[in-house]
Amino acid sequence: MPDFHLIATFVIIAATIVAYASERWPMEIVSLGSLTAVLVVFGVMPFAGGDGEQLGAEQLLAGFANPALATVIALLIVGQGLFATDAMEAPARRLGRMGGASAFRPILFILVGAAVISAFLNNTPVVVIFIPILVVIAAQRSISPSRVFIPLSFISILGGMTTLIGSSTNLLVAGVVADYGHQLGFFDITGMGVMLAAVGALYVLFVLPRLMPEREAELSAGAKSGAQFIGEITLSRDHPFVGISAKAGMFPGLGELTLRLLQRRDAPILPPFEDLTLAVSDTLVVTGTRRAFSKALSRGRAGLENEDPVDEETGQEPPGPDYHLAEAVVSPGSRYAGRTIQLSGLRPQFGLSVLGVQRKSRMARSALSDIRLEPGDTLLIGGAMDAIKNLRGNHDLLLLEHSAEAIPQSRKARIAVMIFIAIVLTSAFSLVPIVVAAVGGAVMMLLTGCLSLLQAARAFDRQIFLLVGSSIALATAMEATGGAELIAQTALTVMDGASPAIVLSGLFLVMAVMTNILSNNATAVLFTPIALGVAKALGVSPAPFIAAVIFASNASFATPIGYQTNLLVMGPGHYRFGDFLRAGTPLVIIIWLTFSLLAPWYYAL
Repeated sequence: MPDFHLIATFVIIAATIVAYASERWPMEIVSLGSLTAVLVVFGVMPFAGGDGEQLGAEQLLAGFANPALATVIALLIVGQGLFATDAMEAPARRLGRMGGASAFRPILFILVGAAVISAFLNNTPVVVIFIPILVVIAAQRSISPSRVFIPLSFISILGGMTTLIGSSTNLLVAGVVADYGHQLGFFDITGMGVMLAAVGALYVLFVLPRLMPEREAELSAGAKSGAQFIGEITLSRDHPFVGISAKAGMFPGLGELTLRLLQRRDAPILPPFEDLTLAVSDTLVVTGTRRAFSKALSRGRAGLENEDPVDEETGQEPPGPDYHLAEAVVSPGSRYAGRTIQLSGLRPQFGLSVLGVQRKSRMARSALSDIRLEPGDTLLIGGAMDAIKNLRGNHDLLLLEHSAEAIPQSRKARIAVMIFIAIVLTSAFSLVPIVVAAVGGAVMMLLTGCLSLLQAARAFDRQIFLLVGSSIALATAMEATGGAELIAQTALTVMDGASPAIVLSGLFLVMAVMTNILSNNATAVLFTPIALGVAKALGVSPAPFIAAVIFASNASFATPIGYQTNLLVMGPGHYRFGDFLRAGTPLVIIIWLTFSLLAPWYYAL
């Protein structure tokens, strides 16, 4: 007769999965609710395992210090560093051109490449490599992130099933079976693995993207806005715009900025611009979106801050990672109305610079310093985040708080890429544990100024943190109470007397379900001795049963907690728990049926 703790654990797990799948409550509430329930059950009525060890709050809360969780959080911060420096924009643009005019073809190339690479490189760093590239390509091609990131995780898992080193699960099973006298070679699972991966890839590449919801990414106010600001740039000696020549009456070298007026030695020059080359001390009156101003600011600060004199010899360094752009509206009755920007006093009062002005009515071509502010004008302001926050509650300038956005640290893109490459290489070749590489990389991103503490804090995903911590608590309770072993033994009892092929198929299905609840590594460790024992009892080769453990433990597609790559893509894809159930359950069934049909033939069972 199962005891109270075992029954309570099963009830809590079932209720938690139903609550996640219903999406009726926020994921954080469900995670905290399940964690509280299991803590109450084992706290009110103490439980001791078969070895006499108590299962209490310390063991149940250990999941929040799990290395896999620390790895995922650290990699999210590293990814934020890559975005904050625009490091992935150039490679993403090159990959995007490979797809031609097709919107989804470059995504298809990347997914196929991820599957192939995952066979020879642990699939976790492979997903880490491609996440920032896919973020940029999806934005460039106007593809919903939710359509590409679950396929990336799933295809990397499928590719990782084809060789011994493709997944940590494979290596773990190889280590366990070695203790029982069975050696697993590098390509011993490749034949069946390739067949399973090929069938699964057809679903992932051609069916799954159509099933995923069109869920838009949460863009900042600045990213959404295409409104044009008018601003002013004075060129210092080392400004990157110096030396750009006009072509066909325009200056394409200015990127997304459009030159409306060039002032040279106080003489205005209007377009079209012919036979002109930008020189030191030129003042450019330009228009562009706030993204265009942000890019220009990241290349060189000099001249964009109209209230600061510019040293023609040295110029100014681009601003650091704490420098933000935001928007503020001149309110009706504002004391700034009628003043020019130079005489507004915003910089001495708040420590902020006015980089551009947006007005609904047409503005004349004139220097920014000559424009008098009017109620309703939107100012593009720049400064430290603390200085921007000081505008809260100001009745003369109404801060659009959600518009605050850090400028990209483009000059530090190489540093960010080098940190990223170091993480991938050291973890791929097992020079250091991946958790050490990831945490070290996150710290280096902060120390080198690739991103600020505020940006790192924004990268922290509380949904993933609570989901993983509470799920590990439930898995710990299930293992300690003997729930996982009970499920395994019950399944074997039900299949008693069946043919080896039926037993193999049934065992595969049980493991495929358990891997999405316990995690892939826990399932592999638990079921490897069971599978070897079943093969011995049936008097058949252990090879198909070892393969079943590997492939079933890797079939962790139906929940985000099943495998680390699922957790990695959860944030960038803006996924919910139910998305994995809907997308992954059919793939689990496909892999199970394919193995059940092909394994008896392949292994001559």
